[in-house]
Amino acid sequence: MEDFEKKVSIKDSMDIEQENSNCSKSNEILNLLRKFLEIQQRRAQAYSKLKTGFSEYMKSGGELAYQQLCSEITVEFNDCSKQVLEMESLFLNPDYCRVDLAELLRAIQTQEKQKLHLTATIQVLKKAGRPSERLVNHENCSFKKPMEHECVHLQEITEAAGTEEAEANAEYDNALKETIRGVQDAVTAINEHLEEVRYEIAALETELCKDCKKRVRVKGLVDEIIEIVYIIALNRIWTYHGLSHLIRPKDS
Repeated sequence: MEDFEKKVSIKDSMDIEQENSNCSKSNEILNLLRKFLEIQQRRAQAYSKLKTGFSEYMKSGGELAYQQLCSEITVEFNDCSKQVLEMESLFLNPDYCRVDLAELLRAIQTQEKQKLHLTATIQVLKKAGRPSERLVNHENCSFKKPMEHECVHLQEITEAAGTEEAEANAEYDNALKETIRGVQDAVTAINEHLEEVRYEIAALETELCKDCKKRVRVKGLVDEIIEIVYIIALNRIWTYHGLSHLIRPKDS
């Protein structure tokens, strides 16, 4: 009887230990995905800060403040990328074996890199401005005095020059539109991937909730089974020794 109880107890302990291990891993994965969403929030805040800083730069021309901001944003993005790469590595680890999640994070990283590159390109284009609106550079002027400055910059606008300028403007406009469209495509792709992350989080939360209830239910059933088996075994022992008449049923 004692051996039976010991075997049941050992099996019960092993099952519970395995369930605890599975729950622990699921909980760790859940926490990692939640942390990833926090990192994405940091990225969103950094982009907002960069956009505001660039708008102020375009109005005031404060080059030093803008360069300082760009340096801070670069550090922030690098830190975010570093943490996400560490998460990718963890998901590829045999302890987790979640290649799907590692690939999902990598896909988001790729789009984030593209988004940042295109955002920087947009700012460079806007800083330069349309060719027809750029300030004239007089560095190569042969005239040194203002009153003599009728110079080459005020040449008569010919049809060819006008066409060249129009083509340059069109090329600039197309480049800017294409870059903006690229950012929008990257944002769309990122948001779609983030929905997958949120779906995975919801699934893990549901799984952990079910496992918790199941563990409580199974533990109760195991206790009941052990008690029943114990009573049956005890009855057989007492019957074997001719003592069954001493067994009193439990009060109902």
